[in-house]
Amino acid sequence: MPILLFLIDTSASMNQRTDLGTSYLDIAKGAVELFLKLRARDPASRGDRYMLVTYDEPPYCIKVGWKENHATFMSELKNLQASGLTTLGQALRSSFDLLNLNRLISGIDNYGQGRNPFFLEPSILITITDGNKLTSTAGVQEELHLPLNSPLPGSELTKEPFRWDQRLFALVLRLPGLTSMETEPLGSVPTDESAITQMCEVTGGRSYCVRTQRMLNQCLESLVQKIQSGVVINFEKTGPDPLPVGEDGVLDPSRPSNSWHSCHKLIYVRPNSKTGVPVGHWPIPESFWPDQNLPSLPPRTSHPVVRFSCVDCEPMVIDKLPFDKYELEPSPLTQYILERKSPHTCWQVFVTSSAKYNELGYPFGYLKASTTLTCVNLFVMPYNYPVLLPLLDDLFKVHKLKPNLKWRQAFDSYLKTLPPYYLLPLKKALRMMGAPNLISDNLDCGLSYSVISYLKKLSQQTKLESERILASVGKKPPQEIGIKVKNHSGGGVSFTHSKNVRKLLKEIIGESAPRLTELNTKEFAGFQVGLFNKDLKPQTYRNAYDIPRRGLLDQLTRMRSNLLRTHKFIVGQDEDSFHSVPVAQMGNYQEYLKTLASPLREIDPDQPKRLHTFGNPFKQDKKGMMIDEADEFVAGPQNKVKRPAEPNSPLSSKRRRNVPVLPDVHEEKMENGQIPPDGFLSKPAPPELISMVGDGIPHSQQLDSLSDDFPSLRKDGLVHKPGTNALLGENKHSGVSVEVRKASVTPALGTAANTLQITPAMAQGINADIKHQLMKEVRKFGRKYERIFILLEEVQGSLAVKKQFVEFAIKEAARFKRRVLIQYLEKVLEKIDSHHHLNNVNHINSRSSC
Repeated sequence: MPILLFLIDTSASMNQRTDLGTSYLDIAKGAVELFLKLRARDPASRGDRYMLVTYDEPPYCIKVGWKENHATFMSELKNLQASGLTTLGQALRSSFDLLNLNRLISGIDNYGQGRNPFFLEPSILITITDGNKLTSTAGVQEELHLPLNSPLPGSELTKEPFRWDQRLFALVLRLPGLTSMETEPLGSVPTDESAITQMCEVTGGRSYCVRTQRMLNQCLESLVQKIQSGVVINFEKTGPDPLPVGEDGVLDPSRPSNSWHSCHKLIYVRPNSKTGVPVGHWPIPESFWPDQNLPSLPPRTSHPVVRFSCVDCEPMVIDKLPFDKYELEPSPLTQYILERKSPHTCWQVFVTSSAKYNELGYPFGYLKASTTLTCVNLFVMPYNYPVLLPLLDDLFKVHKLKPNLKWRQAFDSYLKTLPPYYLLPLKKALRMMGAPNLISDNLDCGLSYSVISYLKKLSQQTKLESERILASVGKKPPQEIGIKVKNHSGGGVSFTHSKNVRKLLKEIIGESAPRLTELNTKEFAGFQVGLFNKDLKPQTYRNAYDIPRRGLLDQLTRMRSNLLRTHKFIVGQDEDSFHSVPVAQMGNYQEYLKTLASPLREIDPDQPKRLHTFGNPFKQDKKGMMIDEADEFVAGPQNKVKRPAEPNSPLSSKRRRNVPVLPDVHEEKMENGQIPPDGFLSKPAPPELISMVGDGIPHSQQLDSLSDDFPSLRKDGLVHKPGTNALLGENKHSGVSVEVRKASVTPALGTAANTLQITPAMAQGINADIKHQLMKEVRKFGRKYERIFILLEEVQGSLAVKKQFVEFAIKEAARFKRRVLIQYLEKVLEKIDSHHHLNNVNHINSRSSC
């Protein structure tokens, strides 16, 4: 959950005007609002926490803290006023203390027990100032100084006021007061030359020198990209430099670049895709050896100093042993490692004084370029892993989890070089690997009893101080009391003896009514002046027996509501006011998002997320619409396509009224590329998709009756199939099933009297309409081809005519690269050819028999 703290300069110098007529403070407010809008594009912004701090005296400088919501943040932001001094140092100290308020309670810093990169609260502190001189009650300051004394308990455990997951960015406004005729510089925004720049670089951030509104927008977009989950580490080289390697792999000693020797950058700590919380196994060691004799913990630096050796080593790893992998932010160090083009070697990393008898310490991981040479990763392994990994490899492969005495002695020797806080994670790792219990259950953290008691005491004090600071959040500073002046004039007349005052008091208490001639009725035209009425009394709660008889009916509803408490509104609030929302709160979408449930994770985390489109959430990218059918397997299933509309022809709509609609589940089968069996042209759809077989129809007749199997209409709404006595009932359940009924009807009546006779002219018109519809259906995207087969089924004429229509459909499908459809149609063509050949053979046999 990222924390975004905005430190707004509210000194009097922020009232200066720009060439646009707006003050610096107004520009700062607008910049914060624009930043929130840009940040809201990211779905991860739902968990953001916003804080607001000004240059007021502490603790009144904290306008929005840990408990306030987004509506309070926007309200306090709009009400900011510029007055006072430029006390940047005190404001920064108060901001960092606010961020560190709960760290000692939660134990996130884990003092004396190693630094866990996966225990973090990523925080971005954004300050907006004018970059003028720093002023205080003592005078003008040339340098930025943060107060050393902090009211927060435990602040002495860290040398700096910030932590390794907190970065400072500054927007220094340098907008001119007059319109400048100079051309606006292009490219990146430069850093500012004020005193805050060095403070930003120390924390791992940077400053921006803003001279135009366009540069301000560019800086805000850059800051949105800076919101990353990670911690800042100091990487420093130890030992000799490696042999320089040129781009062609040949040694190149003429490149004396030393900018990569010391690097102060971020390592990205990615959250787990399933839980959304970073998960790790191994800490970064402390810069001291924990000892029971230590009376107190030495203060640590905010950013650990990790030294790397440039000696090429083989990256070591064994099966099932967990390790942590962190990507480094691009820097001169990462560029130098990638230019060497050695993805199969690594550089070991150390922390000075982390071992008991070794000044440099033992390696706890290594730096290695990725296989694709796109980034550099920090692999965090168990402490002194070059000794541990061969022992574990022998334990599994040689000793088969039954170590001998020699192996146990070597393992005990390794444990003596291990800091005590590594014992617990090592024991967990061995349990995950399935190894036997090799470490005692009585683990010692390495800290003395006095240190542990001191940390517990600090935690309790921090809770009290946290409650005090949070209670003062949002309170206004006390107003300055003016100078009291004594009245030395002795014989003055009392104020209550004034004639005008006595007259006014009489009018208020109702002893005398004001005269209308003394009132200016022209000042408020259209309004009537109400006179004071002694008989009119306020309608408040009172004894029911005091209500006069004529007012009982009016009071009855109110009495019942007050007695039974049936109303849902506040007293004096009606339904309209209950549902009304102030304009200032209409855009408070952050509070609404917090009430929603967390979205479920994706089934496949590797699948690219769908970009949110404004307005229509089902809108697809137009670039991905013109694709080949062969690529649809990769592109994924298409959205649900609307059913093709029926033709405008009355005859066509009447004939297709009884055509069964295919179930959705069967449509999906055709979309998945399943080829229907031969003979599906004899039905309105393939037999595997829908069954239209009568009880008395043999299987051979179902497949081969191409010419005589077209449905005909009856006057009673049933579909009669020539050559059979089966009547197909109209679908009553939206196409889920087709009921096949038997009817004992004579063949003469069933075929002659109840069959619609189609003339050649009608058949030609029907075929022309079918050809037009085929062209439309083939052009449509998707894989719902049942409409095409229904149209081919309704072609009027002989097998030769039907063959021509199938060939026409194949040509149209080839134009639009419908490869799967072509395969289906070729199956139909083969069936027609085989059926035509079979008919010729039967005709020859019948003639020979005659």
